[in-house]
Amino acid sequence: MERDTGRRRRSQAERDAVTIEIGYALVSATALALAVMGVVVAGPALAFDLPKAARGTLFGAGVSLAVTAFVVRLVTVLWRFTARERERRAALDGGAPYGGMDITTYLENRDGGGQDQPSQPGRTRPDS
Repeated sequence: MERDTGRRRRSQAERDAVTIEIGYALVSATALALAVMGVVVAGPALAFDLPKAARGTLFGAGVSLAVTAFVVRLVTVLWRFTARERERRAALDGGAPYGGMDITTYLENRDGGGQDQPSQPGRTRPDS
């Protein structure tokens, strides 16, 4: 028997969005890590004639920085996605992202009471 945990099932589109976001996070984090490794290790190693000990130290520092950059990028991308999804779900599930107003009321009131809008919905000219 299934328990009701208060959560609704994700749609296929939501599951696809999560998969794409994870893929994007992995690819962008890998690209950043490779760039950091190239700048820290390959750049100085090609530009200067370094002794073996210095190259080993440089390689160790490069790996450490690349791993750190990878993890930070991965976490940042997924954290932002999670925050956006939470806001989107709150709006869909009856949350109040516009100060307790529905979107129409919010849009009408945000620019000084909506004086630019017609007094009656659906009318575009005062003489119609």
